Amino acid sequence: MFSLTSFGESHGPAVGGVVDGMPAGVKIDMEQLHHEMARRRPGQGDGISSSRGEADEVEILSGIMNGVTLGTPIGFIVRNHDQRPEDYDHLKNVYRPSHADFTYQAKYGIRDWRGGGRASARETVARVVAGVLAKQALSQVGITIKAQAQPVDCEPMLGDTTGGVVNCIISGVEPGVGEPVFGRLSAQLAEAMMSIPAAKGFEIGLGFDFVNHRGSEVLDGWVMKDGKISTTTNFSGGIQGGISNGNDICLNVAFKPVATLMQPVDGIDSDGNKVTIEPRGRHDSCVVPRAVPVVEAMAAIVVLDNVLMARASRL
Repeated sequence: MFSLTSFGESHGPAVGGVVDGMPAGVKIDMEQLHHEMARRRPGQGDGISSSRGEADEVEILSGIMNGVTLGTPIGFIVRNHDQRPEDYDHLKNVYRPSHADFTYQAKYGIRDWRGGGRASARETVARVVAGVLAKQALSQVGITIKAQAQPVDCEPMLGDTTGGVVNCIISGVEPGVGEPVFGRLSAQLAEAMMSIPAAKGFEIGLGFDFVNHRGSEVLDGWVMKDGKISTTTNFSGGIQGGISNGNDICLNVAFKPVATLMQPVDGIDSDGNKVTIEPRGRHDSCVVPRAVPVVEAMAAIVVLDNVLMARASRL
């Protein structure tokens, strides 16, 4: 019911999107939108993120009037100002290790080699915009989403990179939100998080640590608390049978080290010849800090969609 269609490439004129299904009458705080975009944008001078200098100013084209949503599709663009496509000309016929160069070529028979094109994390700009809209709608029903990066050494070392984990807690979701079997809320969240560039692992609740316990140690027992049915623990991470149980929904997303190193690496060209790829361009040494608002955005998109669907499940 709530969806985002995004468009644009890393070094094209702009990235943007169309949001469908946004409820009408939601007041949009543009200052919050600017703040969330600033959390994700490059060029922050922290020595970790790319030095690419983008203001990431959002232009709303439709669906919002006088700061209030109309219930119609919301179109927006974010123009790219600091493109340097020439930095990537040497990659036109080269496949970099652990990048999507070869797989995009294999799928389409053509690819945008300028900074990875559609495979670039630049695409996540559209996700953050849609996520902010979703978060502002969710706030009207008492749902909040907060993510943070686990402490990790993100400092670059001799041109190398690091990965890390983002924790996310979704609070205020009433019991009964989510679809059974293949549309499980946990499965939708997993799909959303694993669609983020560089995401390589997902867990909810106790996650992989479940394997280190016996069943008797990780049961979420039922109790009556403040007139509501609740649980004594939250090992399940707020979702059981794919449906929310009223507890905080707790999830973790693991991100791999950035595949672009600021040191020479081995690759091959389109003819299969070995080549040495010299470092060029502007890149993150660790995506984790800038991934935090993206994780929040994807969580908000999924949760709002499911909240809207839950309202259609019963009279």
